[in-house]
Amino acid sequence: MEGKVLKISMLLLALAVLCTAVGVADNSRLKIATTTSLYDTGLLDFLQGKYEDKYNASVSIVSGGTGIAIQYGQRGDVDLLMIHDKARELKFVQDGDGLQRRCIAYNYFVIVGPKNDPAGIKGMNATQALKIIMEKGKADPNNVKFVSRGDNSGTQAREQLLWKNAGYNYSKINNSGPWYIDAGSGMGATLLMTNEKSAYTLSDTGTYMAYRGNLSLVPLIEGGNDLLNVYVAIAINPKKHPGVNCEAANQFINYLVSAEGQKLIADYGKDKYGQPLFFPAAGNCDKIGCSAAECAVPTNASCAAA
Repeated sequence: MEGKVLKISMLLLALAVLCTAVGVADNSRLKIATTTSLYDTGLLDFLQGKYEDKYNASVSIVSGGTGIAIQYGQRGDVDLLMIHDKARELKFVQDGDGLQRRCIAYNYFVIVGPKNDPAGIKGMNATQALKIIMEKGKADPNNVKFVSRGDNSGTQAREQLLWKNAGYNYSKINNSGPWYIDAGSGMGATLLMTNEKSAYTLSDTGTYMAYRGNLSLVPLIEGGNDLLNVYVAIAINPKKHPGVNCEAANQFINYLVSAEGQKLIADYGKDKYGQPLFFPAAGNCDKIGCSAAECAVPTNASCAAA
């Protein structure tokens, strides 16, 4: 009888330990929704591996562009967003869906196109270039085309802003003829389509560099504040979305903005492409328009106070 009691006690103890272990494992799980450029470049996979090894954590990632990522966040289906569209980021936080906008990295957008540049845009600024592409595309759509992401991404949002700055209503641009092609795809797929059609497109420099070996497209319009591309991380607000893993989200953000995380971002791509695909936010916050709070280390967004 005592043997049976001992076996039962040991079984209950084992089950208790197992339940505790499962609880710890669940608490270490992190779900991230991200823009395709962080995913297509391989940066997020690289950071994920380093983070999981350091913290014995498990990270799952869904990539579908900034618009789709925000939808995941608004439903509370993920713990963290990593996106790049300032207007929507600020609204997401103001609406109570996110705790705080945290700047982690930046690069630039670039207009790429065929080497022979049939629209003759090289040397122009971005808004001038789009205006010329539209005018020449309407006149000769067989030779001058523009491919848009068309996926509600941060890149498409920047394209729409550039059209607005050029004095055009985007809804009219989107329906103005065969010169304008809506890809409805992520950045990598859009670049491949643009290459196939010998067209122009707006890309982030990181994804262009990662895909450059498979493309005949060349960068034609680069640099300038209107092409600055800032990436941020936002922990989902547990007050509005109970059940999200806010602590894990903050831990990952703190890893990204730490000296170690920022160095990993700064060095990523150097060995393969001869230059980094992204630049760290640390030390560049004023330059990229981020406040001291948005660059604070560690994050001051408390899950308990949410």
